[in-house]
Amino acid sequence: MPLKLRPPRKGKTPNFEVRGTYLGVYVECSSGSPRRALAEKKLREIERCIEDHGQWPAPEAAPGPREPTFVSAVESYLRSGGAGRHLFPLVKHFGDTLLRDIDQQAIDGASGALYPHITNGGTLNAYVHTPMSAVMHHVLGDSCPTIRRPKGAGGRPRNVFMWPEDAFLIIGEADKIEEEFGLYLRMLIFTGIRKSEGQHLLAADVRPEERAAWLRTSKNEDPRMLHLKAELVGPLFAHLAKNPDRKFLFRWRGGSQIDWLLRRAKMAACGLECPKYWIKGWKAPAYRLDFVTCHVFRHSWATWLRRYAGADVQGLAATGNWRNVRSAERYSHVVASEEWNRVDDLPSMETQSGNGRGKAIGE
Repeated sequence: MPLKLRPPRKGKTPNFEVRGTYLGVYVECSSGSPRRALAEKKLREIERCIEDHGQWPAPEAAPGPREPTFVSAVESYLRSGGAGRHLFPLVKHFGDTLLRDIDQQAIDGASGALYPHITNGGTLNAYVHTPMSAVMHHVLGDSCPTIRRPKGAGGRPRNVFMWPEDAFLIIGEADKIEEEFGLYLRMLIFTGIRKSEGQHLLAADVRPEERAAWLRTSKNEDPRMLHLKAELVGPLFAHLAKNPDRKFLFRWRGGSQIDWLLRRAKMAACGLECPKYWIKGWKAPAYRLDFVTCHVFRHSWATWLRRYAGADVQGLAATGNWRNVRSAERYSHVVASEEWNRVDDLPSMETQSGNGRGKAIGE
């Protein structure tokens, strides 16, 4: 029996019904309308569907890959080992927003919405733009749009460093506080690694007999090989023998312990006392080496390499501690240029004559 329309039935249905068989497919369903013209349109639609698919209703389309949302992108990023720092506020802000709908305006808007009282471009870059870029690049790859960083994101380049006598004075006091901490500071000053890189250095990746250590990851996510100064070999051998079952070379996982130990060593180097543990209400007095942080050890290593070991800017970048020459250029000024040798030819106060006429040395 071909497909036909059955009129509405009082007490049953107000709409026309489609009934019958078409190309071997039996159909019995409502047309969805009490109007004959619309019901006939539905009948023709059913016939076309059977002609195209051999069945009614039409088979459901196979589900395609779901478009990534920000939440799913963060989950994928974290499963791959990405850092979760600063991501929670961003997840709350963007939620299930599709990645394709997150553009520069949306990212800048999140920055203002989440941190309205922060104006420092470097801080906003660290809290918003950098984690957003990491997540989106992880999922979108080369198709990820370029994310412009806020004004001042690069911060103001600083090159605060220690002279060798001050660094060694602090390390000597660190040895007295805790031998392991003294070794930790030696690793910072002789390899230029960051504080967190020293904390995550695996004991299995340190080979004092080869004067080498393998740093698996870094701030830039670039692994690199470290060359160990000869005077590190003995202390590292002793440290590894003393702690054979450790996963990490050093015991500290957080930064606050290290910062307090460093404060104690700095103040001791200046002849001042510092509590062993933080005391509520205690404030450190002003002292000469107050400017020293763990990152200053890194700056000092680069400065010494440039000033005392003769490395040029390209050589600093080649160590892998910076991604490019531009980042290492801040250390160019620590070596006086040849033009400064002309200072020796300036008039000397030591050879002033009685008539006020200056005479150069050797004149």
